[in-house]
Amino acid sequence: MGIFGNAFGWPHLLILVLIIVLLFGAAKLPALAKSLGQSARVFRGEMKALKDDEKKDAAASATSESTEAPGSTPASPSSTNSSSTTS
Repeated sequence: MGIFGNAFGWPHLLILVLIIVLLFGAAKLPALAKSLGQSARVFRGEMKALKDDEKKDAAASATSESTEAPGSTPASPSSTNSSSTTS
C-alpha cells in the first residue's frame, strides 16, 4: 500500500500523465524534466552542506568542551581584581 492507500492506481496515473502532456506539450516535457532534475540536485547539495555544517559545529563544540577541565569554572576578571585589592 502506498502513501495514499488505494486512492491512486495505474488508470489514475495514466490520466494524470495524459493531462500533463496535453497542458505542456510533448516538446516541453524534456526541458521540464531537466529543470526538475537540476532543482533536485541543488536541493540535495544544499541539504548535504547543511548537515556537514551541523557536524562541524558539533565537533567544534565538543572539542571546546573537552579542553576545559571538568568542574572548573573560568575566573572572571572582576573576582580576581577584588581579591587582590583586599589584601
